Amino acid sequence: MTAGRLVVCPTPIGNLEDITLRVLSALREADVVACEDTRRTRVLLDRYGVRAKLVSYHEHNEQARSSELVRRMREGAVVALVSDAGMPLVSDPGYLLVRGCVAAGLPVEVLPGPSAAITALVASGLPADEWHFHGFLPRKKGELREVLSHSDGTLVAFESPRRVPATLSLLAEQDPQREVVLCRELTKAHEEIVRGTASELAERYADNPPRGEVVLVLAPPATPASAAADPAAVDALRKLVEAGAHPRKAATVVAGLTGGSANALYRALTSE
Repeated sequence: MTAGRLVVCPTPIGNLEDITLRVLSALREADVVACEDTRRTRVLLDRYGVRAKLVSYHEHNEQARSSELVRRMREGAVVALVSDAGMPLVSDPGYLLVRGCVAAGLPVEVLPGPSAAITALVASGLPADEWHFHGFLPRKKGELREVLSHSDGTLVAFESPRRVPATLSLLAEQDPQREVVLCRELTKAHEEIVRGTASELAERYADNPPRGEVVLVLAPPATPASAAADPAAVDALRKLVEAGAHPRKAATVVAGLTGGSANALYRALTSE
């Protein structure tokens, strides 16, 4: 029998109208839809008249269900994978299923669609040319400090609303002037995007935790004075860019030759 395939289907992160026509088509054609919460997915499918067979696929049954679904696909079934919201695998179940398909030589088709991380990054107004997604922030203070000090571009992370005050307080201790954007309930009726420094947002939410789903977007940490870009290196970088070189790649080359920081050089160039 012809082998089946896996279709990874992102679903709306809030507004149900954000689902794509391709995702709806895939859900209608699938032999089975694997989802985190069958009740929540049924609400979405009923909205668009999709009568699909649902099976639960979540963190507690991921191992066993992945083996079952891979077996069904090898027998010819088409499986659609969804999470409660956004792109499966991105801080949601699905990794084991995709790995199982790859190991079994089964096709994996990934459809584009909504992502809370990308939506928050763009809405933040912070640099989007180099960024890092961490998923849910760690609970241990030592690990959290390390993540928050990440210096390779803008940091995007999910956070529990009740933990937001403590996280912002810790960030304010480390770097009070660091730019922070808190995105709440993206694409929903009560969407809110709050911008400010770490100290400002820490004070705002100290005794009033936000409600709903939260994405934090942090600007790169300020460059220490000791790591400030050398003027001569910045001048060399400027000349390379004026000659047609890609700014990021040129910054890496100049940093390698001068022993400086590529990020510091790039920020110095773009801030002129």
